[in-house]
Amino acid sequence: MDFERRSEPLLPRRQFILRVLWYGTFSFVLLGISLGIGTLGYHYLNELGWLDSFLNASMILAGMGPVDALKNDGAKWFASFYAVFSGVVFLSTVAVFLSPIAHRFLHKLHLGD
Repeated sequence: MDFERRSEPLLPRRQFILRVLWYGTFSFVLLGISLGIGTLGYHYLNELGWLDSFLNASMILAGMGPVDALKNDGAKWFASFYAVFSGVVFLSTVAVFLSPIAHRFLHKLHLGD
């Protein structure tokens, strides 16, 4: 989905809301997949229950840090890479989610040019 160019008129409100919903949906799907990867990794590599695995993955993805101690080297390797992955995914998701809003704001500023 392309954004309108500087010389084009501002997108109508209904289309803008649909764009925000589309980008929001994509963002939440990306977060859900990332959360699933973390949950599976903690469950199988650190031998945690599903709820504890989900909690640890959520805390890492949100930037808070792990809750449970890591039991083996495989879990430590996974947690290290998942933490870096989560940081990139979280920042990228925020950028994707806010991009239509930021674009509309900037486009409004340049309409008079």
